[in-house]
Amino acid sequence: MAEKVLVCVAWPYANGPLHLGHIAGAYLPADIFARYHRLKGNRVLMVSGSDSHGTPITVQADREGVPPRTLFERYHQVFLETWQKYGISFDLFTHTDTENHHRVAQDMFLRLLEKGYLFKQTQRQFYSEVSRRFLPDRYIEGTCPICGYERARGDQCERCGTLLEATQLIHPRSRIDGSVPVLRETEHYFFNLPAFTEPLLAYLRDKGYWRPNVLAFTLNYIRQGLQPRPITRDLDWGIPVPLEGFEGKVLYVWFEAVIGYLSATIEWASLSGNPEAWKDWWYDPGAKIVYFIGKDNIPFHTIIWPAQLLGTERLYEEDPSKRFTLPYDVPANEFLNLEGDKFSTSRNWAVWALDAAERYAVDAIRYYLTAIMPETQDAEFRWIDFIRHNNEELLSIWGNLVHRVLTFAARHFHGEVPMPGLMEPRDAEILARIDVSFETVGRLIEGCRFRQALETVMGLAAEVNRYLNEREPWKEIREDRTRAGTTVYVALRAIDSLKVMLAPFLPFSSQRVHEMLGYEGDLVGRLIVRTVAERTREHLVLTYEADPRVRWEPSRLPPGQRLREIRPLFEKIDEARAEEERARLGQPTA
Repeated sequence: MAEKVLVCVAWPYANGPLHLGHIAGAYLPADIFARYHRLKGNRVLMVSGSDSHGTPITVQADREGVPPRTLFERYHQVFLETWQKYGISFDLFTHTDTENHHRVAQDMFLRLLEKGYLFKQTQRQFYSEVSRRFLPDRYIEGTCPICGYERARGDQCERCGTLLEATQLIHPRSRIDGSVPVLRETEHYFFNLPAFTEPLLAYLRDKGYWRPNVLAFTLNYIRQGLQPRPITRDLDWGIPVPLEGFEGKVLYVWFEAVIGYLSATIEWASLSGNPEAWKDWWYDPGAKIVYFIGKDNIPFHTIIWPAQLLGTERLYEEDPSKRFTLPYDVPANEFLNLEGDKFSTSRNWAVWALDAAERYAVDAIRYYLTAIMPETQDAEFRWIDFIRHNNEELLSIWGNLVHRVLTFAARHFHGEVPMPGLMEPRDAEILARIDVSFETVGRLIEGCRFRQALETVMGLAAEVNRYLNEREPWKEIREDRTRAGTTVYVALRAIDSLKVMLAPFLPFSSQRVHEMLGYEGDLVGRLIVRTVAERTREHLVLTYEADPRVRWEPSRLPPGQRLREIRPLFEKIDEARAEEERARLGQPTA
């Protein structure tokens, strides 16, 4: 029976372009996972969007002297282009400044208020006497009271990951004007997070399958004692608080951005012509909702968002037996570093996603990022390592296998898949090993062990290369054409199966293999930018269309099928380019 799988992916702040650290951290693993489950025939929905609100947007907008909407719309379009270029197959990629998202976020706020989980409290907040304004958390930086990092933000320390209140910072200063802010009183609503301590611990009891670092971090965070969190803030950009007397205040971005997973699903259902379809995931306890994020977002997805769901219970649903589906898994990745240092947008110490895609095959980038994916510990991107993975693995093992077998078949068997003769034990063995590996590789992907899954498939490709070297069809063709035809047929069947197993990782080159083998149709689906009209304005979204004919199953390649134009899958990269790429790092942008 098909499973319902909702793939929720971190919402990137629309204040700058994406780099490969972002791709490896959340978007590539989510895409591999979603593509696999679609091939399995499961009912898959993958959603996310641009985070349009919050101080990262306003800080950058202030820096550029443009309105926040102008800034986020610019980078939202950049994100759409990036997902298309990298094949990140969102069923819907939207943003948080839609009327739909505003409505859902405000409704959840009011529902929590109605159920008694929000309370008003006067707090002392930093105020800049120079700029004459209250300073949101990200407008303040100072020394972290936990690890001593001197440039900690007012909401979270980037070094140790601790969630902070700005008032906890040592030596706080304004990022706008450099002044030392003063504390003034302001009234806000707070989320009673401590009320969910026991329900959260009960929810986590059966999560032994989570990654150990994610589960340990979450449990430790709860056991240290949850604190109420302000849910509104003094800011003029965001979702207005839907209450009289709170004009000029908006919903805190940490609260409303995660609601985007729900609002995006609701938007997708509306666009699909079945407005109630979103409930098939959010109100079915058997559905699996999996969140792909970076480790700095763990507490928001394993503690705060589940608490919001528990407190709200349900929205737009009258049946009292229905409750929101809580996260099934949160396979947060660690960080990807770059050439011995952290990715840094301010220092331009980054490999920008769109820029890299202009110079290298996207599947080569996807392959390397998967091979080094920081699943349980930080990983390192090195240009020489990228080039060697391309040349010594992707090209030498897989690309050369495909090219030499297909060109041999085209040359010696009239451009068709040959008719095999009697299978010998070694022929049957290689096909059987690949056939049973569909379950092995699938199980690894389902467990979010993407590195090991890719390594397993590449090991099978190497085994097929060994099989060819043993059989030597280039010699067999001179002595026994039928025997050579059997060898080539076995190799083509193996390639056809490996193409499917590699499709979640390498969609573009897998599509090319699909076509070269003579198949019609789309192995990996199409990404389409659409304009959505709301009551007061339009917005752009990305949607995905899949071809349901392809399945996660062994090859059924028919003898006699015509092969199509055969071209090399990958190109060799000169190792000298590693130094050229390193020289780009840290250089001022134009």
